Amino acid sequence: MEFKQIQELIKAINKSNISELKVKDGEFEITIKQAQVSETQFVAVQAPMQMPQMMPQAAPQQQIAAAPAAPQAPTADNGSAITIKSPMIGTFYRSSAPDKPAFINVGDEIKAGQVLCIIEAMKLFNEIESEVSGRVVKMLADDASPVEYDQPLFLVEPI
Repeated sequence: MEFKQIQELIKAINKSNISELKVKDGEFEITIKQAQVSETQFVAVQAPMQMPQMMPQAAPQQQIAAAPAAPQAPTADNGSAITIKSPMIGTFYRSSAPDKPAFINVGDEIKAGQVLCIIEAMKLFNEIESEVSGRVVKMLADDASPVEYDQPLFLVEPI
């Protein structure tokens, strides 16, 4: 099986609701698993990942997975406001879909554990939850914009 064919299979799996696909062609065998999003997942990215070298024949069984990590704790800003920062690299979204209302707006009171936004990383939509209670003072990231690890997203004034 060619590397291009494997890439096309992965794209097809990502666009569908299939959770696992096994393909066997002679001695070549590959298993592609799609992560099931049932909980909030936090992904820590520390170094760029390299694509594995694929051999055309007799390649070992492949498996794709995401590694969860601990969320980034909010830090105090100068003054009484707390800065909530991005726990990962990805694309920042204020709502769960373009036609849905934003999770939070400036002036809203939030509670610990409340979903603040979504960050899409490697086609996984990660709900970012607040670790503090307070009132949203300022939005620091634009909707559908790329964010970096540890980039400030919100200013929250504790209540």
